[in-house]
Amino acid sequence: MSSNPQLHLVLGDEDFLVERAVASIVTTVRGASGNPAEVPVERLRTGDASPAELAELLSPSLFAEDKVIVLEAAAEAGKDAVTLVLDAAVAPPEGFTLVVLHSGGGRAKAMVGALQKSGAQVHECAKLKASERVDFVRGEFRAAGVRVSPEVIETVLDAVGSDLRELAAACSQLAADTGGRIDSAAVQRYYSGKAEVSGFDVADLAVAGNRSGALEALRWAMLRGVPHVLLADALAAAVHTIARVDSAGRGDPFKMASGLGMPPWKVKNAQAQARGWSPESLGAALRVVAQLNADVKGAAADADYAVEYAVGRVAELRS
Repeated sequence: MSSNPQLHLVLGDEDFLVERAVASIVTTVRGASGNPAEVPVERLRTGDASPAELAELLSPSLFAEDKVIVLEAAAEAGKDAVTLVLDAAVAPPEGFTLVVLHSGGGRAKAMVGALQKSGAQVHECAKLKASERVDFVRGEFRAAGVRVSPEVIETVLDAVGSDLRELAAACSQLAADTGGRIDSAAVQRYYSGKAEVSGFDVADLAVAGNRSGALEALRWAMLRGVPHVLLADALAAAVHTIARVDSAGRGDPFKMASGLGMPPWKVKNAQAQARGWSPESLGAALRVVAQLNADVKGAAADADYAVEYAVGRVAELRS
């Protein structure tokens, strides 16, 4: 049976590949529309939705407007939900693009074959084996317009690990930062010391005024999964420590340590860091980290941006 451009089956449980497949479908649909910004995307967990909710979502629109409907967790759908989805798949309403996310197993396993018979375009998103990750990395570099040797691919896998999201980000970053001239030595230089970047490393660079270094370290810390809250706490701790030590005046770190409630080495470090700060810039930095604390706890729509802005701003204030 010929494929149906209105029907897509995203098959597998590799989250990164699933997200990429959905994003690609949405981009294609919006690109084909005369009004890309007016093509909404509606998502619903099929396994949790009631038949009434699902029926309403899949009902034809009075005005036949374009819409992308993403049905998540289809593998866990009940009998009634499966029937509704398969009925809609036979003839999706005009303007609708139906995207079904299915792990390939579950109680609704038979839905996969039925959707394929209905002409669904299948997007394979199964978890990759070790040998397949080699092809994945090669494909990521090729998509960035770079050809690399098998040795480079192995070096990237050794340095980054098996997470596809991290591998994709690493390939993109390497291609951009090296101008496409990538060999194993370049990869090793690039990743040397990056694996264990912490929030304290980021904070130390920021309060020292090293904006580019702080943002690079931040990128690696976030890539390695350091939580936003820990990054915000480390930056706040660094700024508050400098402010406390600076307000205590100059003196012997060993004599000041007990009064400040911190070890002598920390007092000494903060004294050195404080030389590049003024009361005004410290006050501004304290406001920045206070706002960041609220942002990472729900006030900001984009926590990644909030942390990046705060780190960059603190470094600028020191500069």
